[in-house]
Amino acid sequence: MPAVSINPATGEEIHRYDEMNSAEIDRVLERSEKAYRRYRHTPFPERARRLQTAARFLEEEARPLAEIITREMGKPIRQAEAEVRKCARVCRFYAEEGEAFLRHEPVVTEARTSYVAFQPLGPILAVMPWNFPFWQVFRIVAPALAAGNTVLLKHASNVTGCSLAIENVLLQAGFEAGEMQSLIAGSEEVAPILADRRVRAATLTGSEGAGRAVGAGAGKHLKPSVLELGGSDPFIVLADADLDRAAATAVTSRMQNNGQSCIAAKRFIVEGAVYDPFLERFIERTASLKVGDPMHDDTDIGPLGSAGGRNDLHEQIRRSVAAGAEARMGGMALDRPGFFYLPTVLVGVQQGMAAFDEEVFGPAAAVIRARDRAEAIQLANASSFGLGAAVFTENREEGERVALELEAGCVFVNEMVKSDPRLPFGGIKNSGYGRELSHFGIREFVNVKSVWID
Repeated sequence: MPAVSINPATGEEIHRYDEMNSAEIDRVLERSEKAYRRYRHTPFPERARRLQTAARFLEEEARPLAEIITREMGKPIRQAEAEVRKCARVCRFYAEEGEAFLRHEPVVTEARTSYVAFQPLGPILAVMPWNFPFWQVFRIVAPALAAGNTVLLKHASNVTGCSLAIENVLLQAGFEAGEMQSLIAGSEEVAPILADRRVRAATLTGSEGAGRAVGAGAGKHLKPSVLELGGSDPFIVLADADLDRAAATAVTSRMQNNGQSCIAAKRFIVEGAVYDPFLERFIERTASLKVGDPMHDDTDIGPLGSAGGRNDLHEQIRRSVAAGAEARMGGMALDRPGFFYLPTVLVGVQQGMAAFDEEVFGPAAAVIRARDRAEAIQLANASSFGLGAAVFTENREEGERVALELEAGCVFVNEMVKSDPRLPFGGIKNSGYGRELSHFGIREFVNVKSVWID
């Protein structure tokens, strides 16, 4: 069965890619293991040089690479370019900091010498989604390669062009065949690939269901795994917040990437005293966004990634409205080719409704009234997810107090949630486990080895 790329702005097929058969997959796995045996001994300065070269190539080719992203998954072209440039940043980060992260750590014991070493594990299976088709790969690939592992990339089938482009970037940068490879295979192949003795660990960014499957498979075969799953991130607006700044940041956080981001703010929980003025500002700014061709530089919102994704979003909104929510704007698909959906603002959303309980993946926001700070925190934590959260207040000490009460892997005060190579990234509860980025990320897939010399 072929992997098919479809332009979500038009609904037209871009390309069909033949999926690998079992013999071809076996050859890829064999190349990865052989490459690892060689690559693990590559001195760190050489690994760093290749990552720096990859960073330069990404910056120099940002526009054509961004066009591949936009054609395959519909991200507005300016955002796609920013994504490519962010990949250059993470390559540079691990090129510059990775050696220190991997340096032996001395420990004082009764031995003459004792220390902790950080050594690579081997081929890492990376199962990646379509919504940030470059960034979510590079934030895994850069630390994995810096640590001396090799990578097997099983990308979402609708962004196979992105997968092959990433592989080409790394080959152009000097990484050798086998050190990072694309696996063009269906999701049904993930389990047997993960079970293969040559695969030493797995990482997945994707849905809760996919995460449970990969986590179970990794556990069954006693392999480490990192899961970055969905989110229903709360965005708390306290009564003393700068409402103009809060509303502007809120709209960007919800609508970026056409609303298809695991760390997008999705539930806007506003103290009652400022609920109405915040809602007015939020609707006004949302209404000003331009929906259109994602290849145009002035487009703010493009199409959803697939017809199925658009249909799922509409069904969530329909169920929420049927349960008592109200769509103040939007709530329907656009009557045009492609998978476009009108920016939507829901009010009257409560626990038990789809817009509160589920991850809503698209340009739809739930603005929720809270009596006070205590109820805002309670509502924020009343979720099965725990990826990110944001708090807006003019009182920084109060913002920090709230941040420490929120159940999330990261909390941003007076800023939208975002990933940064310098900070660990990941969630709790049904948002997954393990961490990416920073020194925590590079150490997820190494052997933390104790060495005692007497």
